[in-house]
Amino acid sequence: MGIAAAVVMIAGCGSSGTPAPAGSSGPASSTSASAAATATPSSAVNTAPQPDPGDPIAQKLCDEIKPQLSDWRVQGPSLGGTALNIAVHEWALRNGGLALSARVLGDKAMIDRITTKTCPDVRTEALQALNLPNFASGILF
Repeated sequence: MGIAAAVVMIAGCGSSGTPAPAGSSGPASSTSASAAATATPSSAVNTAPQPDPGDPIAQKLCDEIKPQLSDWRVQGPSLGGTALNIAVHEWALRNGGLALSARVLGDKAMIDRITTKTCPDVRTEALQALNLPNFASGILF
């Protein structure tokens, strides 16, 4: 949620601060500015890649998780859960920027869908190591 809020705040800071030209009404330009500000974040999220299983982006997620499995077994759910969040958002940022990271926050089950079809063995091992029923329940930020 923090990333989505940052996107909204950044989008809202885009006004030029220039007074409205003579003859234009204040509320109309104010409405236009706020409509543009609210359209920007949803547009950014909607243009984020939607990784499909078998897609190279989906495989990169599996490749991000697999080398961490042994560490997660040793670290347990607390530290491993934090590492899971970091791994998922690093993957999202590298492969789709803030838009994909925001999409993950809005649809945490996306990670389960991708890993179930792309690397079910890695998913199963990760969930066991982290003592989670699914990735969606472990993605907190």
